[in-house]
Amino acid sequence: MQTEQINFIPILMQLLLAVGFVAGIIFISGKLGPKRNSENKDKNFECGIESVGNARIPFSVKYFLVAILFVLFDVEVIFLYPWAINFRELGIEGMIKMIIFMLLLLVGFFYIIKKKALEWE
Repeated sequence: MQTEQINFIPILMQLLLAVGFVAGIIFISGKLGPKRNSENKDKNFECGIESVGNARIPFSVKYFLVAILFVLFDVEVIFLYPWAINFRELGIEGMIKMIIFMLLLLVGFFYIIKKKALEWE
């Protein structure tokens, strides 16, 4: 084996151990676990409250829009961490690129404010 391939053996061993452990636990729980079924155990459970009515209630699009915007801005903020760690190595070029990134982020944020996407009715 080449030197680069030997370095991956511990990763392969850990992967095999993890997959084997999960498969073993699933197999053992299926064969040795209790098999008591009852009407009460087979019912759907939601916060201890009996389900009444139709579950197909329409949600406002604003709910999903706010959720998507949260994820979008959260992911964009995650990009700030590697930049902050490597701030000195990136120099002035990295600073200019981050300023452009932040300006684009602010433009998107002001656009969302202007469209009143974050206002809840």
